[in-house]
Amino acid sequence: MPPKILGISGTNGSGKDTVGNILEQGYNFLFVSVSDILRNHLKSQGIPLTREATSQLSSEWRRKYGLGILIDKAIEIYADHGGDQKFSGLVIASLRNPAEADSVHQHGGTVLWLDADPKVRYERIRRNESIRGSARAIVDNVSFEKFLADEKAEMGELVLTDPTTLSLRGVKAKSDLFLSNGGDNLESLRLKLEQTLGLSAS
Repeated sequence: MPPKILGISGTNGSGKDTVGNILEQGYNFLFVSVSDILRNHLKSQGIPLTREATSQLSSEWRRKYGLGILIDKAIEIYADHGGDQKFSGLVIASLRNPAEADSVHQHGGTVLWLDADPKVRYERIRRNESIRGSARAIVDNVSFEKFLADEKAEMGELVLTDPTTLSLRGVKAKSDLFLSNGGDNLESLRLKLEQTLGLSAS
């Protein structure tokens, strides 16, 4: 059976939002981006949208409200929109702290890790910037060297000295399913998701 709650993590530009949109549009999931939750809060406070700012805000919230706060917020949004009575499930992107993977598991969910070659992911982000015109594009408008440096920082350590910080490496270690998304064919990605998650089109 497909998971009722699916947490998505992975490297930058690996297609987390694309997977969320596919599941929302074709399989009746509600897609909630915790990155959007953070960016919307920064915008409301007039704070420039940078990866550093979103990282600092997420750490601040984890210290203040608990390590699973972003998953809690996503589940609250799901309930407010009708929950299981309206949707087949909830897909949450982008998990960046291992405690968020733990929280998904505690709610009976599954964590999916996405990845692709760094150059493919960088070019994918750059190619989509003009199309999106979104806050995400502003955050990602950096050189390839900065892109790699940001990713190295966000991968973090497997064992965190500060449990509120980012560690994609820690999330990957707790992931249940793994999917390579090195292409640009949405139909191919959709079929991979069906096979990986046990989905059938709604």
